[in-house]
Amino acid sequence: MPKVALFNQGGSQVGDVELADQVFGIEPNEHVLNEVVLMQRASLRQGTHKVKNRSQVSGGGRKPWRQKGTGRARQGSIRSPQWVGGGTVFGPTPRSYSYKLPKKVRRLALRSALSSKVVEDNIIVLENITFDAPKTKDVVKMLEALNVEGKTLIVTADNNETVERSANNLPNVKVLTVEQVNVLELLTHDKLVITKEAAEKAGEVLA
Repeated sequence: MPKVALFNQGGSQVGDVELADQVFGIEPNEHVLNEVVLMQRASLRQGTHKVKNRSQVSGGGRKPWRQKGTGRARQGSIRSPQWVGGGTVFGPTPRSYSYKLPKKVRRLALRSALSSKVVEDNIIVLENITFDAPKTKDVVKMLEALNVEGKTLIVTADNNETVERSANNLPNVKVLTVEQVNVLELLTHDKLVITKEAAEKAGEVLA
């Protein structure tokens, strides 16, 4: 079982904590991580691209000239694809890019992402996070005490509105619950700050 230091909000080490081996101690599977990141990024695409085909562009109701006798090529509409201002052939239309991978693959990727944070020593486990009121400076003070820099993901066991509102104004800090944690967020943030209760909950659910 991987053992990591346990800190309080003041940045002092108050002991050690053992994390679930099946969740935080496996060898990260890079292929699965890549597959899940691609899936999540595809699901984020809006897919609102659109072009007009020849039935949607304006004009072109009348045949531009008679079929025979002009010496020019026969034409049926000035809005055919070969005309300037004509419709587009096989252009993009609104669609959804989202797809799903098997549940076992998604869970393996999540365990791999959490384990990679342990391997890279980019995880900090806190006793608890409690603020009296939503204040951005409290989060800044806590992160400075923990010597945390760069993009940081804070994970709590349950919804904590005070912590969420305190971190809202910090562009490099994001707060999620255990249920909301996903591979893309774990990999795009440099540091993972997680409460002891949240780590235990993740160990139970994902194991």
